Amino acid sequence: MKKRLALFTCVIFALTLFASAQGSRPSPPASASCDLGGKTIKTDYSSPRVKGRKIYGGLVPFGEVWRTGANEATTFVTSADLAVGGKAVPAGSYTIFTVPNADKWTLIINKKTGEWGIPYKYESDELARVDMKVSKLPSPVENFTIAYDKSSSGCTLRMDWESTRASVDISAK
Repeated sequence: MKKRLALFTCVIFALTLFASAQGSRPSPPASASCDLGGKTIKTDYSSPRVKGRKIYGGLVPFGEVWRTGANEATTFVTSADLAVGGKAVPAGSYTIFTVPNADKWTLIINKKTGEWGIPYKYESDELARVDMKVSKLPSPVENFTIAYDKSSSGCTLRMDWESTRASVDISAK
């Protein structure tokens, strides 16, 4: 009986440690998805926080490839052939990166998957570079957020953080 109680106590302790470690991750995991008539797009990323820092042009330098989130590289998985900002993207699994600038962003869709977010050394694996629209948000956003908004032609991928929104239209082919 004492052995069972000791084992039970150890298991509860281990689960508590695991749960607290997951909850304290500074840039927790997040995901976004869009349904395109039974076909899906799903993006998994880590969501960093502003925490009083200057983000674009500071923590995230202008004109340099950014992993578009934190920790592991951001994934982009689609079960449909797509047009992303007018560029063809076949169904499959990809990694996305961005190049932020004050007035224009570039979305990079890369065929290499499973890597850590930085440094970026995957130019030879790029499928496409797509221009993104940039706009100012009406109020600051603390948590980096990737979301999909349904549109008449498909979805709009948007990335919101600090006072900036970058977006690109996506449609099924």
